[in-house]
Amino acid sequence: MHFVSPSFLSFVANVSLIFHLLRRDLTSPTHQMRIKSLMNAIKLKSFLFDGFLAGWTALFALGVLVFWLSGSPQKPIRAATRLWVRGILFGLKHIVGLDYAEKGRDLIPDEPCLIVCNHQSTWETLAALVLFPDVAIVAKHELLRIPIIGWYLRKSPMIIIDRESGSKALKAMLKQSHEAIASGRSVLVFPQGTRMDESEPIAFKRGVELLYSKLGAPVLPVLVNSGKFWGPSGSSKRGGTITVSYLAPIPPGMSAELFVQKAEAQMEAERSILP
Repeated sequence: MHFVSPSFLSFVANVSLIFHLLRRDLTSPTHQMRIKSLMNAIKLKSFLFDGFLAGWTALFALGVLVFWLSGSPQKPIRAATRLWVRGILFGLKHIVGLDYAEKGRDLIPDEPCLIVCNHQSTWETLAALVLFPDVAIVAKHELLRIPIIGWYLRKSPMIIIDRESGSKALKAMLKQSHEAIASGRSVLVFPQGTRMDESEPIAFKRGVELLYSKLGAPVLPVLVNSGKFWGPSGSSKRGGTITVSYLAPIPPGMSAELFVQKAEAQMEAERSILP
């Protein structure tokens, strides 16, 4: 018969004591005040960043007039948009304390490709313009209504679709994606269709498999965990490091069904191990 050693019993007792002290501390008024102070600091930093963003974006309103007078050249407009995003990322890092780290960047194909990325917050929509220079992002039509930003989206141009128009939206997305690839630009789509909570499993909406089948380009799956730091409403942002994971490219030529299964499985496996 094997008996439990005294040293093990001592270890269990010590662990129990630690948990008891932690629980008592978490419910203490002092600890609750610390939590409240931390939340207030997060709100203040988010507020300061929002003010910075408004002022930084206002500067680009002047660019609209300059580009309009010069015939709205696409490449300078895209370069200006990247500068705008770099400023936003600078503000996030130095005001909020929110930075990002890339993992597997060497996996990005040299040729134009179809990029499929999960969607948790506004962050990846913006950062994509820096991570993938000259990328053409599939974006919803409603974004065109945003002053200044809508103009830059239209003139870049991005791939704008009206989700309410059904099959017409798919045809328009395919046509514009073909044009982007032919001009040397990669195409980025958020296959989940909308922002999802970080706990939600990866599941593609209809339309991505059509792009894969018709474009004949390699696919780069990308996964981010931005939802841990940037709330879905956009009002709450906290410091930390967002991870951007580039996964093994998927070659063209598979069946649409097999492609979706493979891409979802790759992204879900990465989601399960990200911090």
